[in-house]
Amino acid sequence: MSAENVVQRLLDEAGTTYAAQAGISLANKPAPLYRLLVLAVLMSTRIKAELAVSAARELAEFGTPQKMCDATWQQRVDALDRGHYARYDESTATALGKGAQLLIDQYHGDLRRIQAKADGDIDVLQEKLTELPRLGPVGVDIFCREVQLVWPELRPFFDKKALAGAEKLGLPTDPDELAELVEGHDLARLAAALVRATLDRGLAAEITKAA
Repeated sequence: MSAENVVQRLLDEAGTTYAAQAGISLANKPAPLYRLLVLAVLMSTRIKAELAVSAARELAEFGTPQKMCDATWQQRVDALDRGHYARYDESTATALGKGAQLLIDQYHGDLRRIQAKADGDIDVLQEKLTELPRLGPVGVDIFCREVQLVWPELRPFFDKKALAGAEKLGLPTDPDELAELVEGHDLARLAAALVRATLDRGLAAEITKAA
């Protein structure tokens, strides 16, 4: 069974990006980039991805740093609770408020200014992103994994969790070799699908059996 067949089956079964699942039409514009950042913050904690996605949908009404700052702390908590993100609602509401203010103060609310400051250096980009509250290395990996759809200078980006899925499926674990199996615009989808293969015990077996 070819690696190409495995990848195609994987994309068919699990190739929705987490941003798309959260209702984010990702584009290289301030608002969708910020919504992706919020999703990455939510997914950084020890919580099921589905709950983080649900909470991100509820927070869509605060879809810019200014709107997030203008919302009260209680409004942010309430939105997180509606998304069943109750375990970390209060601390996350605080972190989102502080992070939004930092983005306004240092980058005029536009993540593309961080991108420009990094100037294609992924290490600099990751360092700048970790300045945001609650966005550690795991959250930065999530953000980069998804944003490579619209920031092609990051391609190919596969974090440890995605590469673990590749190994599980018998696919190359070298990012460049893995990237050769899809078109550039599908790399974010492939990364998300590989993460799902890591998290879902039955998915890898189902894909390799059906491919």
